Amino acid sequence: QVQLVESGGGLVQAGGSLRLSCVASGSIISINAMGWYRQVPGKQRELVARIASGGATYYADDVKGRFTISRGNARNTVYLQMNSLKPEDTAVYYCNADLRSPSNTRIYWGQGTQVTVSS
Repeated sequence: QVQLVESGGGLVQAGGSLRLSCVASGSIISINAMGWYRQVPGKQRELVARIASGGATYYADDVKGRFTISRGNARNTVYLQMNSLKPEDTAVYYCNADLRSPSNTRIYWGQGTQVTVSS
């Protein structure tokens, strides 16, 4: 059983910072890539940032220069450092991982963590 657990969300004023963490646990053979998505009510979930196993990163245009995605030394952890937050960053943030377990290779999702940025 594979589980992704996010933490670090909360309420912050515009211009502030938050750091999200996500830990993948369970029967994991390897992790190909990990990423962060976000979703607001009535809209589709959108990719915020992604990091491949080799370290290559991708950022959505509206977070470039403000957000930084990184992997932990244990390789089963991913972080999202969010600086210069704006009210439009308010959303539920979801961690995902494209990983291989003994039974299959598929994408797993965390339960989400709320980020609220006040103006």
